Amino acid sequence: MGTREFIRERFFPHMWCPGCGHGTVLNCLLRAVEELGLDKSNIVVTSGIGCSARISGYVDFHSLHTLHGRALAFATGVKFTQPELTIITPMGDGDALAIGGNHFIHAARRNIDITAIVMNNRIYGMTGGQYSPMSCEGDIATTAPYGNIDNAFDSVKLATAAGASFVARTTTYHAKEGISILKKAIRHKGFSVVEFLSQCPTQYGRRNQMTDATSMLEYFKTHTVPIGSEKAKGNPEILERGIFVEEVRTEYCEGYEAMIEKISS
Repeated sequence: MGTREFIRERFFPHMWCPGCGHGTVLNCLLRAVEELGLDKSNIVVTSGIGCSARISGYVDFHSLHTLHGRALAFATGVKFTQPELTIITPMGDGDALAIGGNHFIHAARRNIDITAIVMNNRIYGMTGGQYSPMSCEGDIATTAPYGNIDNAFDSVKLATAAGASFVARTTTYHAKEGISILKKAIRHKGFSVVEFLSQCPTQYGRRNQMTDATSMLEYFKTHTVPIGSEKAKGNPEILERGIFVEEVRTEYCEGYEAMIEKISS
């Protein structure tokens, strides 16, 4: 069966636009789960609203398709009540860091054992192409027709500063790398953040001089480098990718259980 046992085929063909990178992220996730040998009955996927959120409907795991920006809040509730389960939360850049930004920060601060996948296509794809917290300065969007003037969040720096114990970045061009990183993130005991740079040719590409998915993937290839590469030094247009943080810290549910034992003894 392979990865086919992990999808709900009755919901295919999928709703993503041709060339969208989110299908690649789904592929990486399914292959990571398969290679880890996880029991799908012990996996819960929570998502909010947006193109990325459809993943929870396509995977044949326990799933919650919840409110915009609240995927991590629901994931926290599930993990806290059923700590033995594997919780995976795919989110878009707006879902994770706009309306969901506060949940993101505090899930990282608590170091609760959830794997948060941030699918960063630098735009609100489903709702009409508005700029997002990950849109870069100068990016064109329906709500920034003359160019975005906001600075973009750096999810790696934000997650690190908030206390996430596993932080990584990859792209949909580097799919094999993405599988490897997701495997490590899922195995990690604590809050794991994996940012995927994901192409949106429909809403982002056609407004920003990248006319198709191929040119956007080529951009990921030429404008990202492994951590520590000389090419990234002094060049803000070049993003590093790889695992930035991988630390052993007390996981929130374990800390809570330890407190109960301490009080009860």
